[in-house]
Amino acid sequence: MEKRKKDHIDLALNSQSSAIEHDDRFNYEPILKPHPKQDDLSLQFLGKAMKNPLWISSMTGGTEYAKIINTNLARACNEFGLGMGLGSCRTLLESDEYLSHFDLRDVIGHELPFYANLGISQVEQAIKQDKIQQIVDLVTKLRADGLVIHVNPIQEWLQPEGDILFQSPMETITKFLEKTKLKVIVKEVGQGFGPESLKELLNLPLEAIELGAYGGTNFSKVELKRSMPIVQEMLEPFSKVGNSAGQMIEDINIVVENSSEVKCKQIIISGGIRSFLDGYYLMQKSRLPSVYGQASTMLRYAREDYEKLREYIQYQLKGLQMAYTYLTIKD
Repeated sequence: MEKRKKDHIDLALNSQSSAIEHDDRFNYEPILKPHPKQDDLSLQFLGKAMKNPLWISSMTGGTEYAKIINTNLARACNEFGLGMGLGSCRTLLESDEYLSHFDLRDVIGHELPFYANLGISQVEQAIKQDKIQQIVDLVTKLRADGLVIHVNPIQEWLQPEGDILFQSPMETITKFLEKTKLKVIVKEVGQGFGPESLKELLNLPLEAIELGAYGGTNFSKVELKRSMPIVQEMLEPFSKVGNSAGQMIEDINIVVENSSEVKCKQIIISGGIRSFLDGYYLMQKSRLPSVYGQASTMLRYAREDYEKLREYIQYQLKGLQMAYTYLTIKD
């Protein structure tokens, strides 16, 4: 106790609150509840029981290093009861060489959400070539619950070896849903969806929409950095457009409040989520059941040993439990 009191004296002068640092999104209510229990955050999502409302959006595959990363992420999902979407599984349409990088069902377990992932261009081509069964077989091979379709027209346009889309992503997604019984999540890859796109997606029988908002990892910037200097200079403005997660939650809420046509009932909030407080705030704002997702932050810790990743998730969840207990959001 004496040491603790000395620490308080030594640290107090350097621990003053600042108006600049103040997070004014919340009301802090310290007297209404005891400290939270460890299992306070369980929920039903995507038809399965998750212990915590945290989604891991993986971004990688196809190298030995990627196998380590994905295995660490799947192991964390198993330990903490999280859901996971794989990085693009495109390589598995051509060969099983990297199957072990994605075949993680036994690691994550069978009781948690686990989704394969393909780009909109691969889905468009499969429909055109009458090869949808290839995608069904891929999902079956991975024992995944369904398929994430990532929509990325700007990324493809800027990518030196990018694919050209010959029809609108909406048309492709609608056709795919008509031709298969697979459960489908649609996501963006770092620039989000505008209000009209969200309205159209909400009217489809999707399992969820993953926002992939502007403010997090931006794959348009990734592709520009891979391009020639003249391309970077001339097309760089496109990397600055997009919709934030906060904007999209507001747009979704408007549709939900004013339409009886909404068929998609769940949201994965991702893109620019810096901390558990961002995730908590946006989940509380959402009119639809939601979890929040992180990709690049998880990737950074998963590149190290598992204990680093485990520690990071533990503190995310500890902070989230405290947020649910003592914070309410301001209108």
